[in-house]
Amino acid sequence: MTRKAAGGRSLPKIKVTAEDHERLAGLATAAMDRMPEVAGYLADELDRAQVVRSGKAAVGFVRMGCEVEFRDDTTGKVQAVTLVYPGEADIGEGRISVLTPVGAALLGLGTGQSIDWVTRTGAAKRLTVLDVREPAFA
Repeated sequence: MTRKAAGGRSLPKIKVTAEDHERLAGLATAAMDRMPEVAGYLADELDRAQVVRSGKAAVGFVRMGCEVEFRDDTTGKVQAVTLVYPGEADIGEGRISVLTPVGAALLGLGTGQSIDWVTRTGAAKRLTVLDVREPAFA
């Protein structure tokens, strides 16, 4: 069965490294009490992700520490952000937490892929990944 996104479209295939998957699964579990909607969404994304090993198989998709340029398909606005863990987030520096709706939506997407997601205020959005740059620590 193909799962559907907020807008009724099929969800895109995503990839997550084994290391990110393990750490993010723990993060999602730990955040269930404080932020159940986003933690649940992140857990769902992890459940449907193809888990890959680090190395050559782990390039070309959004993972922790990657800088990603994406377009809000609703407004046409283009943003470049770095996907980080909650303690490293700083919106002023362009570092967004994976425990935000847009951060969880970006996880695992490759260039050219789009996904529907829902903001904290309940607004349905769609974004398209334009570019993924490897993490500085990779």
